[in-house]
Amino acid sequence: MQKSPYAPVFQLTRGAIVESILYGSIAVVTSDGRLAAWYGNPKTITYLRSTAKPFQAMPFIESGGHKAYDLTEEEVAIICASHSGTDRHKAVITSIQAKAGILESDLLCGVHTPMDRDTAEALKQRGEEPTPNRHNCSGKHTGMVAFARLRGLPYSLPDHVYINPAHPIQQEIIKTFSQMCGLKPGSVFIGIDGCSAPNFAVPLRNAALAFARLCDPGRLTKKRQAACRTISQAMMANPVMVGGPGSFDTELMKAAPGKIVCKGGAEGYQGIGVMPGAVGPGSPAFGIAFKISDGDYRNQARSSVALEVLRQLNVLTKAELHNLESFGPIFTLRNGRQLVVGQGYPAFQLQRPG
Repeated sequence: MQKSPYAPVFQLTRGAIVESILYGSIAVVTSDGRLAAWYGNPKTITYLRSTAKPFQAMPFIESGGHKAYDLTEEEVAIICASHSGTDRHKAVITSIQAKAGILESDLLCGVHTPMDRDTAEALKQRGEEPTPNRHNCSGKHTGMVAFARLRGLPYSLPDHVYINPAHPIQQEIIKTFSQMCGLKPGSVFIGIDGCSAPNFAVPLRNAALAFARLCDPGRLTKKRQAACRTISQAMMANPVMVGGPGSFDTELMKAAPGKIVCKGGAEGYQGIGVMPGAVGPGSPAFGIAFKISDGDYRNQARSSVALEVLRQLNVLTKAELHNLESFGPIFTLRNGRQLVVGQGYPAFQLQRPG
């Protein structure tokens, strides 16, 4: 039997007994490719899901698309986002489409109820059905269609669908992503995401390298350095565009301004880039990637593990951790009558070389 690449990362207690254990793997990598810390197997291969979005946007930015269409930082940020479908998010998406000369009907991401509960309730009260621009991936898809239009490439059904992995813009995205990860394109596993666009599976340590390079692109080409800085700055300056009110990605970047680029994905995946100097004067940039093996269906472990990794790496101050305490790293568990019944807490110690 093959050994699992995952190790215990999070526990839930009831009374004095550990009732549930969640497993995961973590990789921490510097921008020169050095594995700085890990837990479980840092070579675990798994899909990034929406954590890949900043890299899916990169060829468009590197090609000058944001300048050609006169996009704001807010608009760049939402192309890298899993937004929650608020009215503001919809307005920013609509603005990009108007500037790029594309239509909401060009998007092939599908439709779902806005993830922002207040917005979903407001739409329900108004009798308004959600449309593709409310979809959490509509920024990514708008960027892909805008990129195709920039390149003068067809992108519509039935013969030239922009989400086809063989489409030239998807080939450019795969090439760019693999380079950021330090891999050959053929080493990247391709699957289809929930929004129907291609998605990528690579070892955690390679995904962490991509985030480290996003934050410290000095070893990359001049053009890619500029694209990395445009993306990281836009995300850090507009965290509410990257997620939405109350989302972990948004609140983490708000709590530690200018220090962290944060992008989660479905099924318990998380990517984090830590900027140079974030730990102290002269400290190097590094990237973090981890996966919760059961997909974090309780939606508690991922934020707890992220905060614990950042705590162990001395990235966050006590004040910053305090401001994020609703996300962990320790949770009080209550029953339906609000009686305290247990705790949820991280259960790992990062390993270091030597």
